[in-house]
Amino acid sequence: MRCNEEQIITDCEHRPLPVFATAFVDFCRQEAGAVPEGSVYRLKLTASGKNVPSEIRAGQFFLLQSVPSGVLLSRAISVFYSEVNKESASIEFIILKKGQGTAELCSVHAGDKVRLIGPLGNSFLKGEKTNSEGKLPLIIGGGVGVAPVAGFAATLEEESYDFIASFKSGSYGLDRIAPRTLTITTDDGSVGVRGMVTAAIDAEKVKAYSVVYACGPLPMLRYVKDICAESGVKCYISMENRMACGMGACLGCTIKTTEGNKRCCKEGPVFPAEIIDFDAIAFPPRRAPLTSEPDLSVKIAGVNFQNPVIAASGTFGYGSEYAPLIDVNALGGICSKGLTLEARAGNGGVRLWETSGGLINSIGLENPGVPHFIAHELPEMLKFKATTIANLSGSTLESYVEGAKLLDATAVPMIELNISCPNVKSGGMAWGMNAEAAAEVVSAVRKATTKPLMVKLSPNAPDLVGVALSCVKAGADALSLINTIQAMAIDVERESPVFDNIKAGYCGSAVKPIALRMVYDVVRAINALSESERVPVVAIGGITTWSDAAEFILAGAAAVEVGTATFFNPSAMTDIVSGLRDYMKRKGFATLSDFCGKAQV
Repeated sequence: MRCNEEQIITDCEHRPLPVFATAFVDFCRQEAGAVPEGSVYRLKLTASGKNVPSEIRAGQFFLLQSVPSGVLLSRAISVFYSEVNKESASIEFIILKKGQGTAELCSVHAGDKVRLIGPLGNSFLKGEKTNSEGKLPLIIGGGVGVAPVAGFAATLEEESYDFIASFKSGSYGLDRIAPRTLTITTDDGSVGVRGMVTAAIDAEKVKAYSVVYACGPLPMLRYVKDICAESGVKCYISMENRMACGMGACLGCTIKTTEGNKRCCKEGPVFPAEIIDFDAIAFPPRRAPLTSEPDLSVKIAGVNFQNPVIAASGTFGYGSEYAPLIDVNALGGICSKGLTLEARAGNGGVRLWETSGGLINSIGLENPGVPHFIAHELPEMLKFKATTIANLSGSTLESYVEGAKLLDATAVPMIELNISCPNVKSGGMAWGMNAEAAAEVVSAVRKATTKPLMVKLSPNAPDLVGVALSCVKAGADALSLINTIQAMAIDVERESPVFDNIKAGYCGSAVKPIALRMVYDVVRAINALSESERVPVVAIGGITTWSDAAEFILAGAAAVEVGTATFFNPSAMTDIVSGLRDYMKRKGFATLSDFCGKAQV
């Protein structure tokens, strides 16, 4: 709604109306002084034509998304510096390279396109140079939070404020400020005063200022709020939260305040500090990082794995197929292709169909049969340092049992009993759809082999927890879940279903939140059993990065299986191993058991 007749068109709260436009990249470069090198970038965009913002105010932000992009949502980035006229707007941002969305923005080049929505949110207030007592404002920035407050400082008169910049290491983003005094703190002492913001300001010192403006990490903002409250000094802080629309419609970015829920995109991002309820915010625990290498090894049903990352059945062949591309010996384990007693030719027609966030497959358990596997593929698999797991499937109870008997006579360390494959017309998923059938096949196979038995469950079962508990009672030594989710696709040109079997299995990153919920529920149910009845759970489903794997382990999984990610990134599994190692060192976890199941509440 346009509520005034000024040259600058604003909404009813006197904020410039946002625009949705495509801007062009002037430059994107590493921010000098940021540590580690390449962690922070400076991005300059130019928008021109009819979609130029009428005004950009200090403290506001834009939603940015590179073109093209592999993420769903734009990223909210505060304005560092801007110049606006009737024909064009030049806007600079300082961006912390953190996830995929920011990584994309940090990888653009001059001439590339970036979609933007903004300016959004409210702004910092321009106070007087001094108040009646001759006090100046104090501006505090922490980490990449320096950007919006430095942008605000650049709009003030020279030497009309003091500035504190706090970093873990190094410093950046201070090239446009002109404070009376500049204090830099670094955790490692690499620049300025050694220590956090607490080394530069406290409740007594803050009394010397008329007002405080701050942006940075939440623990820093909480500290600033507390010392200002203790000293009776007015304080404004810039907050952030996960955001979808940026327009105030979705209510996804609300934060709790003493005045009720407030939207960061509308009522914020700048708030009076006294209304923010920091007690409602979960702060990450602080631990000393490890000074030695963590132990990633894990034992599942008595079988040793050098790390918790296992190649999922049906995605990695028998290991040798990917040996030219990655170090297979660096993996924790390898699940063989799904095996049946007799050789299978698999399904006819289309077998793979790419879709949003994943892949639908209808392979149909094509495999050489258990006897051929034992004679030819198994000896080669056993040569790897990665632990071998034979994935056994079947269409009848008898075929499961006979396959298990043959594998029992081999050196294979573990059998993964597949009662959940959705790509065959008989058997497979049918055995895993209810507790009685699942218990029947597990019990029969349990009697046929002394090998550790890990049962692979179907996410399509109406009562997955019930099926899981029935498998444990029937003799499963471990559980793995989830297998693919039943799905379908229609070819709009052929005007018919894509797959001969109509339905097929959906896998890929889109299923991860569903798989995580199911793993969490099953682990929770198993934890309710007596200690002697509990079995480990191996997680499967959309695991692409180390953080995905860490989520499942925090949910209680002893290990993870990785499948579809290997198709688009052959080194996904070795990357996950490295990422987990770094995560454990940073968080102070010496072993996997130190954080396995910590998210169970």
